[in-house]
Amino acid sequence: MRKLKLIGIGAGNPDYITVQAINALKQVDVVFVTDKGQETADLLRARHEVCERYMQARPYRTVELQDPKRDRAADEYLAAVAAWHEARAALYETSIRDHLSDGECGAFLVWGDPSLYDSTLRIIDQVTARRTVEFDLEIIPGITSIQALTARHRIPLNRIGEPVHVTTGRRLIEDELPARADVVVLLDGQCAFKTLPADDIDIFWGAYLGTPDEILLSGRLSELRERIEQVRSQARQRKGWIMDTYLLRKRGAPSC
Repeated sequence: MRKLKLIGIGAGNPDYITVQAINALKQVDVVFVTDKGQETADLLRARHEVCERYMQARPYRTVELQDPKRDRAADEYLAAVAAWHEARAALYETSIRDHLSDGECGAFLVWGDPSLYDSTLRIIDQVTARRTVEFDLEIIPGITSIQALTARHRIPLNRIGEPVHVTTGRRLIEDELPARADVVVLLDGQCAFKTLPADDIDIFWGAYLGTPDEILLSGRLSELRERIEQVRSQARQRKGWIMDTYLLRKRGAPSC
């Protein structure tokens, strides 16, 4: 029986990998790596660095997969994502069947944690549903960008007895800001925080968390939103990609 592991490798710093993840990597024969093109070559190199650091005791093979293009101009967001996932599932299915032999262990290295705003687990579920290739699946949790963000800003995630709302930039624009919950925002390519009434909100923003390129900004949203947008744009232009997240917290409430 083939074995497959989805291994959370943290928010970008190789030191963020857990002992459980290191032990899992030592069992791996084949690493499946999704290549999204030259603009994200740094992310591919980071995965290779993880392998070189933690998999020295066992020979392994790397299989690079060319990520299918997603239609970002489509009017129906969910339909476009579903089509993209279907194409990925077909690619993963073929790659697992062709490159992972019976008795071997394969792995996908997932940024952050496989359970939080990552499509790999859903796509592997689609592969399983096709019933053309069988494998035992194991999920190895990782440190998320949310954990890295609060650690680097030295703040707790939640206030006393209060909820935390996790959302995307797109939904931040479409939905009303929760009345009491602090809000963590991921996948915000449009700087959705610019749309908020900002007088009583603090923002804790971070990009490339835990890496040498890390950028941290925090303070009153009304004073920082233009600066964050400018810094973000410059960083993305310089590197070709950016991973960032932020926490929004209304002022005047206990912080822990």
